[in-house]
Amino acid sequence: MALVAGIDSSTQSCKVVVCDAATGRIVRSGSAPHPPGTEIDPERWWDALCVAVRAAGGLADVEAVSVAGQQHGMVCLDEDGAVVRPALLWNDTRSARAAAQLVEELDGPAETGRTVWARAVGSVPLASFTVAKLRWLAEHEPEEAVRTAAVALPHDWLTWRLGGAPSASRLTELVTDRSDASGTGYFDPSRGEYRHDLLRRALGHEPALPRVLGPGAVAGRVSGGEDLSAGGAVLGPGCGDNAGAALGLSARPGDVVVSIGTSGVVSAVSATATADPSGIIAGFADAGGRFLPLVCTLNAARVLDSVAALLGVGPAELAELALRADAGADGLVLVPYLEGERTPDRPTATGALHGITLGGLTREKLARAAVEGVLCGLADGLDALRAEGVACERVVLVGGGARSAAVQRTAPGVLGLPVLVPEPGEYVATGAARQAAWALSGTAEPPIWEDTGARRFEVDPVPGIRRRYAEARDSVLDQL
Repeated sequence: MALVAGIDSSTQSCKVVVCDAATGRIVRSGSAPHPPGTEIDPERWWDALCVAVRAAGGLADVEAVSVAGQQHGMVCLDEDGAVVRPALLWNDTRSARAAAQLVEELDGPAETGRTVWARAVGSVPLASFTVAKLRWLAEHEPEEAVRTAAVALPHDWLTWRLGGAPSASRLTELVTDRSDASGTGYFDPSRGEYRHDLLRRALGHEPALPRVLGPGAVAGRVSGGEDLSAGGAVLGPGCGDNAGAALGLSARPGDVVVSIGTSGVVSAVSATATADPSGIIAGFADAGGRFLPLVCTLNAARVLDSVAALLGVGPAELAELALRADAGADGLVLVPYLEGERTPDRPTATGALHGITLGGLTREKLARAAVEGVLCGLADGLDALRAEGVACERVVLVGGGARSAAVQRTAPGVLGLPVLVPEPGEYVATGAARQAAWALSGTAEPPIWEDTGARRFEVDPVPGIRRRYAEARDSVLDQL
């Protein structure tokens, strides 16, 4: 039995799964935490990776490895391959003004800067994007900017590190993939090319960038030492975390992956690229040669947690309460902008409760309104994908919030599509492992891994929920 390993280096932790290359069955696993914060010394990622690998039984019997990682982070390397400064992560917002500046600089009489950026790279820069962080670096730490000889993303750096110790001679070995490169702000996923002009505009000069590998390509081999085995395992190209999850779920064109975690993510595997000048849709690539247009909301599972805490119950009890109320919660509507919002882009927005009546404010109806409010916010993201012509045929529902029975039963009616709920799992790490098996096989398509089973929930439309939510949402937005 050939074994492959998938590594998920996320914001909070590193997870490793070792799988049967033929079936995808997880044989063993391990994990290790990352330090908190919005910037980090990349060596801490490496330390956590080594701990997680050891916890997963090591790589001595593993034939291929691939890394999926948090997107957008900025890892700057000097001419010797050393890290210039701690990496800025996707959730570091100090680059918000830099992102706005980059957009404003391309405003013209014929086209807005947002349109220019969307046409160039499929997305409008946000604070999370690497291009904005490089502009911030050039303005606030010019000496570090000048020292920057190469720029990598978190998964790029870890793949490079797996191949050997950092050195000047190894800078040319940096590699990435389309999915993660498409989140930088200086890579055009529709043409598969870097936009060096946009990189120069951000940083002031042109550092070396990782070579972009195709799906299933071989990036190199794991170097021996540092408790990672004697080395020699094939290295896959790696990918961004959302692309890794789609690959791990075997998502296909027409599938919409809706993740209800700390944030909400609505992404779809698509045969065609998107270029949304509103900035709502990020026009990413996927890890299989297609595209992964993505919409992100700030408010998701933590809204449910907050309402559960208010009612003095846990997640399961909140779901029970919600299911005791009728669909539509008797007109009670929660606009869930408890942490501001990204979709729509209203960072100063606050939540609101509409439709309160003397007999309508019950624990059950409030719980139901919370579930419906979160799902309506995600449905807005689904509408944005549809408006750009993205095929949306069924929803694959994942994330911590997807474990709620109320969310599972309510989602089809709100989202308007059949919903599949797979068993909980480490989909990002599994996707990386599937990519490793692909690189090992040398085939044109990834291996078909056995379906672990998913429950299917059919659409049961409830008229009025989306309309009432839209009215309440617009009332909140009109006051900003």
